[in-house]
Amino acid sequence: MGAKDSKPSVISYEDAIKRVSDADFKRLKDAFKKIAGLNNYLNKNAFIKDVLGEGVPVPVAEHIFLACGGTSKGITFSNLLCGLVLLTKGREEEKIKFLFGLYSNENGTYIYRDEMVKLIISSEGRPNETIAALFFESEKVTYDQFKEWLLRFPQATALSQWLLLEPAAPQALPDADSPTFYQTLAGVTHLEEHEILGLEPRYWKLQSTSPSGQLDFETLKPLITPPVPQTAVDGLFRAFDQNHDQHVDFKEMACGISAACRGPLAERQKFCFKVFDKDQDGRLNHAELQQMADMLLLVRAESCATPDYTSLDSVEAIIASLQKQVPDCLENGLTVEDYLLWAVDNPLTSLFQQLIFQVCHVVLGLRPTSRQEEQEVVMGWLQREERRGLLPGQLWYLISYDWWTAWLDYVSNSLTRGGSVPRLTNATENPPRKTASSSALTLLDLPSGMSPSSSPVASRKSLPMGLLCPRPGPVDNTSLVVPPPVTGINKIPPLTAEGGKLRRSNLVKGRDYQLLPLALWKALEQWYGGSPALPRQVIRPTDGAEPELELYPLVLKIMRHQTNPRPPNQQQTWSDVVGGYGAAALVSAGYGYVPQSTTPKRYVAYMAAFSKLATIRQVYEFLCSTLKLRAEDVRLWHCKDEINMVLLEEEELSLETLGVEDDSQLLLEVRNKDLTWPEEMGSLQQQQQQNSRRQSMLGPTEKGATGLNNLGNTCFMNAALQCVSNTRPLTQYFIKNMHFYEVNYNNDLGMKGNIAKKYGELIRELWSGTAKTIPPLKLRMTISKYAPRFNGFQQHDSQELLAFLLDGLHEDLNRVHEKLYSELKDSAGRPDVEVAQEAWENHILRNKSIVVDLFHGQLKSKVMCRVCGHESVRFDPFNYLSLPLPMESCVHLEVIVVKLDGTVPVKYGMRLNTDSKYSAVKEHLCQLMGIPSCKLSLAEVASAQLKMTFSDADKIRPQYASPLYAYELPATLAVPEGLEDEERSSLGSTGSRNSEAQTFTRIQRMTRPPADPSSLPYSFVNGPLTPSANNPANGPLNGNRPPSESESPPSMELPRRTESESSPDSAICRLTPESQVGGDNKVITHNSDSQLGGSISGSSRGRASPTPSLGTSSSDSSQHLPGGDCDRPNYIIAHHRKMIRQENYFVSWQRTQPSLFGLPILVPCGQGTTHKALYEAVWIQVARLVSPLPPSSAPNHALDCDDSLGYEFPFVLKAVAPGGVQCSWCPWNRFCRGCRIQCSDLEFNNASTHLAIDWDPTALHLRYQNSKEKVFVEHESVAITRQKHSEPIGLTHCLEAFTREEHLSDEEKYLCSTCKERQTATKKLQLWRLPPILIVHLKRFQLVNNKWIKSQKVVEFPRNNFDPTDFLASVPKETLLRHSELLEEEAELHSGLSNGSSNPRPRERVESTSLANTPVVDGALQDFHQHKLLDNTDPFKLNYKLYAIVCHTGILGGGHYVSYACNPNGKWYCYNDSRCREVPEEQIDSSSAYMLFYERVGLDHDQYMPNVEGKTRDERTEFEDDIESELRRSGNNNNCVLS
Repeated sequence: MGAKDSKPSVISYEDAIKRVSDADFKRLKDAFKKIAGLNNYLNKNAFIKDVLGEGVPVPVAEHIFLACGGTSKGITFSNLLCGLVLLTKGREEEKIKFLFGLYSNENGTYIYRDEMVKLIISSEGRPNETIAALFFESEKVTYDQFKEWLLRFPQATALSQWLLLEPAAPQALPDADSPTFYQTLAGVTHLEEHEILGLEPRYWKLQSTSPSGQLDFETLKPLITPPVPQTAVDGLFRAFDQNHDQHVDFKEMACGISAACRGPLAERQKFCFKVFDKDQDGRLNHAELQQMADMLLLVRAESCATPDYTSLDSVEAIIASLQKQVPDCLENGLTVEDYLLWAVDNPLTSLFQQLIFQVCHVVLGLRPTSRQEEQEVVMGWLQREERRGLLPGQLWYLISYDWWTAWLDYVSNSLTRGGSVPRLTNATENPPRKTASSSALTLLDLPSGMSPSSSPVASRKSLPMGLLCPRPGPVDNTSLVVPPPVTGINKIPPLTAEGGKLRRSNLVKGRDYQLLPLALWKALEQWYGGSPALPRQVIRPTDGAEPELELYPLVLKIMRHQTNPRPPNQQQTWSDVVGGYGAAALVSAGYGYVPQSTTPKRYVAYMAAFSKLATIRQVYEFLCSTLKLRAEDVRLWHCKDEINMVLLEEEELSLETLGVEDDSQLLLEVRNKDLTWPEEMGSLQQQQQQNSRRQSMLGPTEKGATGLNNLGNTCFMNAALQCVSNTRPLTQYFIKNMHFYEVNYNNDLGMKGNIAKKYGELIRELWSGTAKTIPPLKLRMTISKYAPRFNGFQQHDSQELLAFLLDGLHEDLNRVHEKLYSELKDSAGRPDVEVAQEAWENHILRNKSIVVDLFHGQLKSKVMCRVCGHESVRFDPFNYLSLPLPMESCVHLEVIVVKLDGTVPVKYGMRLNTDSKYSAVKEHLCQLMGIPSCKLSLAEVASAQLKMTFSDADKIRPQYASPLYAYELPATLAVPEGLEDEERSSLGSTGSRNSEAQTFTRIQRMTRPPADPSSLPYSFVNGPLTPSANNPANGPLNGNRPPSESESPPSMELPRRTESESSPDSAICRLTPESQVGGDNKVITHNSDSQLGGSISGSSRGRASPTPSLGTSSSDSSQHLPGGDCDRPNYIIAHHRKMIRQENYFVSWQRTQPSLFGLPILVPCGQGTTHKALYEAVWIQVARLVSPLPPSSAPNHALDCDDSLGYEFPFVLKAVAPGGVQCSWCPWNRFCRGCRIQCSDLEFNNASTHLAIDWDPTALHLRYQNSKEKVFVEHESVAITRQKHSEPIGLTHCLEAFTREEHLSDEEKYLCSTCKERQTATKKLQLWRLPPILIVHLKRFQLVNNKWIKSQKVVEFPRNNFDPTDFLASVPKETLLRHSELLEEEAELHSGLSNGSSNPRPRERVESTSLANTPVVDGALQDFHQHKLLDNTDPFKLNYKLYAIVCHTGILGGGHYVSYACNPNGKWYCYNDSRCREVPEEQIDSSSAYMLFYERVGLDHDQYMPNVEGKTRDERTEFEDDIESELRRSGNNNNCVLS
């Protein structure tokens, strides 16, 4: 034992080959090639999983691997074949040698007792008593001794019992016993299996175009209308959607096509009746009859029928004909039988039926069964579309006229001049259908002189009698396009699928090509194949002429910057000639990076075709969608030559208007990783070298609407600069060169005037109106010199840059040249007005500049000792307000509750604290739905299994990948209420089949789970809980209330299969006395544990204990859900399961493998629970997933042939291990997938902890509704908690949090001047003096648990009339409020509204200790803000307006800054680095606001300009020499900037 290398094989490879058939050898060889690696070795893990299967214990499987010849590299095919042949077809002597080699030592000479016992214990639990007889004389035995002992005791081990006593594996079922889905569907419809296989690719292609991922109404509607009338689309969709789940699955589509196209004529007419029957009540009322008449007349008008085709030419005429046949049809409705009688020989209904027939073939992909049928479908569709004419936006496909002529010959010569000719059956045609029905479609009103089989375009000579034209090959359109050149252009991948350039040698329709509508081309392409597809779009010329087909769109060369050695090969994803029509949503992608030290190189990366009328916006959208780029990260240039390039910014202009011609070059420029533009970096380098500016950067623009080049992750600087630039008084100051009069070169805290001068230069350039974009090179280098933290190319905080800039400008422009020291005095109980004025005067004694005048305000800070109550007040200056955003302290959870009564699961929403435990989740659910928390268990469901359960003590964690489920646990089991005594006895009897059928009917009536969403009082297709049409009751759904009789759907009447139709091996539930079939060929009785022990070895019971321990903490699915009233759980976990046939397998027991699906359920099971009760409990919970049988009057739809639900239950239950794959009763060597539990009165006695719900294949394919597996009701709490979790907060909320009193922690104790020691205290901030320009910084980045995180909270802020009065300190606040009251009183006196009473209105005062010390006197109101306002502006009306915003998107250190600002012209502009564009105010993205810039309304800008009379300008340059020289040096070194 424990050999590290393989052991010699018992049989040779040549002998093994002789024992297997050729088919088995080929199958094994193919399976080996599929699984083995490139070295032609199958590794050990693959051998254990794919060869032996998961049921074999790992220690045993590893030794079998070595015994079969496995090594550390793996096992070769020859050794694998020898091992498999020995295990399955070996003789007794060979198997004994194999077992001896498996148990023996490395040399294969002896078996040692300890090693053999160790292996047996690891695989079987405990060794058999017969082991002692083997080692009676010695601790080791030879082969002869082992052989003698094994022949006496072949059942000694599980391995010997497997190889010597039982078949190697259960025999696999023949194919007929396990039909595939396609065989099942073909057996119950009028479609052949190959037709169903042909429909499937078309279905998945249609579904892939749906935004919802399903073939729903919104997806199907544009595909079928036109030609289907708009009023008929809804009815046609409902006719296909049999289970009313708002989408058509493949099964429904195939059944609908069968009923509409392949069934008898009466069945086809029934399908049409369902289209007209909008309310699906089986009768056409008056309104539906009128709609039907409108539809029939519209279809007739679009058909080729002549005016005298029928006398029914109006709605009245049709209604009259119906009344003639059914006099009371308007009062009582028209039944389907009456409709069928009326439709006989009715040309209008035939036309409608023909239209549905064509839709099923052309749109849904059904292949015609004959030439005549194909001709009628194609020509009928084509003629109708040609009569409709060209419509702008349509796509028409060109097809070679040579191929079209060959196709016409093929379909129009099914009959020769000599009469009828038998159909030729060959490889190119479909085999005959299994039904005798054929199409009754005929072409109507063909042109004169044309037979139904002749071509509508040109006449051709008739073929010799008795011959048929061959089927044409694939469509070949190469004759219509220009062949690609041998070199050069053919290496460039196309982005669009226009198929190539058409030849310009006067292509003529009817001679060179034929036009086909989109749907018809796709149908022919599916039936015949071929290429290239040549779509062309219908456009309306700009001169307003008639729509025309654009045969020659503009084929453009799309250039990119060289970032990779070779251009990437882009897969063809073009869906429209006009790129950008219907483009997909933009997604994030990587950026190309261009080194900053070189000029970017360009190359032609793609070819793309666009309509000449396509706008620049459409081109942008198409390229971004196709190449997975973000719109804000790309720019388009029209490259006329290497130098002459024009940036395409006018998005609404067309390519034709901009002069873009065929074969033009467009450069698609993508931002670098550092957010720079490659063209800008190259242009800046040339500008430094040649002292010139690129033409594209120049040009007249609105003053102030100039962008700033990104110099390497400098968007943080650009955004802040643009907002400061739009601060009008400050900009006016610099434009008038006032800073030259006030530069303070001697300030030790300043930057020698460099910041002010470089900023002034930049401002003059921005507001000159002569450039579209400029590089802020000098200012950037100046900032980097004095603040090295902003150097390099890392992303920085825009607010930090703004703070440095304002501080730098202030110090450079400080009018105080000699700063005197002044000490602040303690407030000492003095009035706030006195203390504040003293602090402000001290501030302006040292700081006086234009920045202080505009941006500086004053804060009041009050600290109160919590021991003695002493208050200390300080007043500090500020130039911006940093408002903290509330960090999310709650976790939003959504829990899906699964109840035992079979109702649709309900999703509840809740918000809990981040440190809450799962017990809080259960308590919250208890309040919402009324189920006690002890009867709920929380679990995660993944891969159709309960992957993890949570105990009450576990801390909650956010759910991202897997949803959180709450299962209702059963209480005490009892006999269901509502049954009489005889019904109770009937449920437990094993009587006749009639009695069983009656019993099941009663079972269904007893358990009435909702089988359809429409039966619930609320709609629940994974959306909000809203009252449905069936029950308009208001109020939330009571999750604890079972549906009433009026709300439940009709119970399913399931017809039973007769005795002669049933087979003994069919997977159905039948009552058998006192016995149970285990696996496939064994019978196991288990009335008690002793009976179980009689047929199951003790090792199996040891592996799957009937009484598992309850899980008390997070666990996997092998543990039971926590909860219950006793130590033994009163429930079983049941998994939905189906068997999947494997194409490649090694051994027969691996031919079919179980696959779990759906949502696991909990089945109540306690003492005395019978097998039948288990079936009933499972049926209660799964019945809603099974579609009910429709009434017998419904059209076929594969229902009349399907009797899969004629059994008692459409599934069987099997006892399985926790994984749901292996049997929990049988030992592993039986390879049992689960012992079947008979539907009998035997008591279960918790014989297994898990069940498998094995569905009958027919029921699974035809009745199981996959779409309802994940359907749930969304409780109103979900929408409420989502809104609360994501609802925005107001700016006032942030200000309230900023000014709210806070308690200082023990680490922040305050040194009280009264107590003379550090004490706990409270602190409160208030606004005392507001600046004229108020900057609000929203602190989105905060340090939480030593980690910087960004708050994504949306802050709503006012843009106009922002009044911060409520957040002022009590004295200035009371001053403004009192002034407002006085104005109101004065207005009342003047308007005569005063009541004449001499008693004044009582005054409302703000309660504050400050007001007690400094009362506000009416006659001496003080303006604490001292703003310079325009005349007639009320200084006591504090009103601000927003003029600029800085926004940040993304994460910390890797996001992007943009800014918005209001220009003096009143328009808002978006500044995205070098890109500046006008935006409507309502389109400003305010959700990511980071800094807000407000200006006091009525501010007089001129008053803030300094008086420079008598002063001289000081324009020193000696301090700038080092910066200028460094800038020139960087240009001479061919290095762009800031390397």
